[in-house]
Amino acid sequence: MKAVITVLGKDTVGILAKVSSACAQQGINIIEVTQSVMQDLFAMIMLADIKDSKVPFDELTRKLDEVGEEMGVKVHVMHEDIFNSMHKI
Repeated sequence: MKAVITVLGKDTVGILAKVSSACAQQGINIIEVTQSVMQDLFAMIMLADIKDSKVPFDELTRKLDEVGEEMGVKVHVMHEDIFNSMHKI
């Protein structure tokens, strides 16, 4: 199982490190990352393998929300099945 994790907000030092560390603590493997900084706006998309997660999906979402709040950014986690269903024609 996979999840798509997006992060948006004002660019600050350590966003990628804090989000990926929070994932690692929960047994989440980051498969792929893309990030961009436009002036002071930070945007990141991660594809994460959640099959070995130590917590249920809703708790993972809550934990990453808390990490985002601490940094002043918005973290959104979407299960791969939902993401794929949204993008089918």
